[in-house]
Amino acid sequence: MELGVDSFAAAIADPSSTSPPKPVERMHELLEEIEFADRVGLDVFGIGEHHRPKFLDSAQSVILAAAAARTQRIRLTSAVTVLSAADPVRVFEEFATLDLISNGRAEIVAGRGSFVESYPLFGLDLDDYDSLFASKLDLLLAIRANPRVTWSGKHRPALRDQAIYPRPVQDPLPIWVGVGGTPASFVRAGTLGLPLMVAIIGGAPVRFRQLVDLYREAGRRAGHPPQSLRVGLHMIGFLGDTAEKAADDFFPGYAHTFTEIGKERGWSPTTRARFDAETGPDGALLVGDVESVAKKILTVNSDLGGISRITFQMGVSTVAHAKMMHSIELLGTGVAPIVRKRLGSGPRPG
Repeated sequence: MELGVDSFAAAIADPSSTSPPKPVERMHELLEEIEFADRVGLDVFGIGEHHRPKFLDSAQSVILAAAAARTQRIRLTSAVTVLSAADPVRVFEEFATLDLISNGRAEIVAGRGSFVESYPLFGLDLDDYDSLFASKLDLLLAIRANPRVTWSGKHRPALRDQAIYPRPVQDPLPIWVGVGGTPASFVRAGTLGLPLMVAIIGGAPVRFRQLVDLYREAGRRAGHPPQSLRVGLHMIGFLGDTAEKAADDFFPGYAHTFTEIGKERGWSPTTRARFDAETGPDGALLVGDVESVAKKILTVNSDLGGISRITFQMGVSTVAHAKMMHSIELLGTGVAPIVRKRLGSGPRPG
């Protein structure tokens, strides 16, 4: 199993302060976090995409390219690329370029996005939410398969024997499908034989087993080999020297973030009791000490029938940079060796 970190490059104020970190400082801290994740042996680091205040990741490929110049082995991925609101030609060009800069470490996780600001921003109709994604994913895969593309679809001008360069180091460039809880999305990824990245931010992870099985069955029916049907999880997590310390450090910022999001979506305010339940054995939060988090990862792996990758979203809470770095260190030097040993996989190649 691969382990890593995802970030939304959020510049969020500490709940006890009205002053958010300066964007330039937060960006430099983020690059330090990616570089450190590489040094402590983590497998992957992902950058999200948002077009709203307090998030600095609207140009994720630029951040990943800066990280590529400072790292050696860690894989660099989007988390996710909002493909519905993007031009697949530019997405491929940017990530192929990233693949060249990183010497074959780039990946795309393509999704529809959980926020919708990008749709009006780029002149798109939210009513086309699903058809935009399906059409643009089809084009992205066509570009990946062949440097000269003839293609037509509803939401973009046609291409007629058009050459698209540069080409990446990796052939094919890895493209995952990022999903939430919609069964049709799991079936689509399986039918296409693409690896699946599931966002689990609340509730018992085991409840996704039927959807993961649906993905695998769709892939089997489409004739794809089992080894191509990889399942990854994007989960909120944070590590401390003790479970209590991790929870106490992470909760204030977590509660602030999800209470603010809840105001937009009609959720009730986040409480410590709910948070503590989610950090328990059956909850979705990977918050705790090394031993408890490693145990929970192994349980989730078993419950879902085998997982290829888990990425920790640590940045939804405002945590001091030093504590964030310590959490990354504990993930790389504490949790990862336990999980690799138990699952029979070796350390990341040096």
